[in-house]
Amino acid sequence: MNLAELSSEPQLIKVIIDNEVIVKEFSPDGTPLEFYTWDRQPLDVILKLGNSLGVDQKVSIETLKTLILNDKGEVILTGTKQFPMQVMVAAMAKVMELLGK
Repeated sequence: MNLAELSSEPQLIKVIIDNEVIVKEFSPDGTPLEFYTWDRQPLDVILKLGNSLGVDQKVSIETLKTLILNDKGEVILTGTKQFPMQVMVAAMAKVMELLGK
């Protein structure tokens, strides 16, 4: 197989947070929480995250925040915006799970 066949532009993929406790507390209508991320990440992002895990939590968190996007591919957490802690932890866990695949 030609390696060029594996290259493509990143695509937005929907990520679902369906943890029962989080959905019950933060979704008034009971629907799972949704966000988007890219199906593939640039190597510099992967290396930055990998080098910071367990060493510099602030860098890890700031990097992960840039991977939590809306349906237009825009970063959700800009400026001083924050998620409730349980939602942030669940979203970061989902992103880390996808990066591990």
